[in-house]
Amino acid sequence: MAKPLRIGSMLETDKPLAEVVAVLERYREAGLDHAFASQIFGPDALTLLAAAGSRVPGIGLGTGVVPVYPRHPMMLAQQALTVQMATDNRLLLGIGLSHQVVVENMWGMSFERPAAYMREYLSALMPLLRGEGVHSDGERVTTHAFAPLDIANVEPPPVLVAALADTMLKLAGRVADGTVTWMTGTATIGSHIVPTITAAAEAAGRPAPRVVVSLPITVTNDGEGAKERINEVFSIYPNLPSYKAMLDKEGAEAAADIGFVGDEEAVAASISKLADAGATDFVGAIVGDAEERARGLGLLSELARS
Repeated sequence: MAKPLRIGSMLETDKPLAEVVAVLERYREAGLDHAFASQIFGPDALTLLAAAGSRVPGIGLGTGVVPVYPRHPMMLAQQALTVQMATDNRLLLGIGLSHQVVVENMWGMSFERPAAYMREYLSALMPLLRGEGVHSDGERVTTHAFAPLDIANVEPPPVLVAALADTMLKLAGRVADGTVTWMTGTATIGSHIVPTITAAAEAAGRPAPRVVVSLPITVTNDGEGAKERINEVFSIYPNLPSYKAMLDKEGAEAAADIGFVGDEEAVAASISKLADAGATDFVGAIVGDAEERARGLGLLSELARS
């Protein structure tokens, strides 16, 4: 690879806790750098990572991603720092806006000016994570923390803001530690995501941002069958505007068009191209039958150890 990538895998959060712990142990033994938990309609990702991660040392733990609208920044800071306390400071805090259909139709909240909402949110969250008091009066997010949060022996976790459009990428570069993407192809990572967030970080005098890229992978000899399964599993995403915009940039229509599918050599080459595009981390969403999943984890293990 042109430059090293941290290598990880998504956790299946719809399993009993004992199974999640067992998988996390398997990922650690495979040498993966991190495991990420999504937050959709299953368990609370931060609680799950605290519970499982406290039993499995030696592997990074990421959220991909926690939606910000239902949680006040002080509450999210308390949760995140508690995960840090439970896991010896191994959290990568991925946060995002979610989608208009979720925020408005499920939660009954306004999705108006989402980037402005995130800007106000981060203005409170980032200092709270650093152990600072906060007095912030935004139009929609108000925070008055008269004293620092009292959580001992913790470090502020890196904050990765799910960002796809220019405004959010620039905000993430100026204020946060990087971004975490989903359903965004390699060419778009190289031509849009990396240069936009990196330029914003440089202009703000901040360190180079982490760019954590998650995509479906299947290591298989049945490429066509694997693509059909990937498109079936992830069929909802091309219908969500933010992801469709990224697929359009890539000239793609469905998840399999940007996923990594093929034998070990082919998938490794695809991940290498992702490194060339400027990503710092890869998180594989492994799809397939038992044999294909084992081959997928084996390849990620080999890349993580190399």
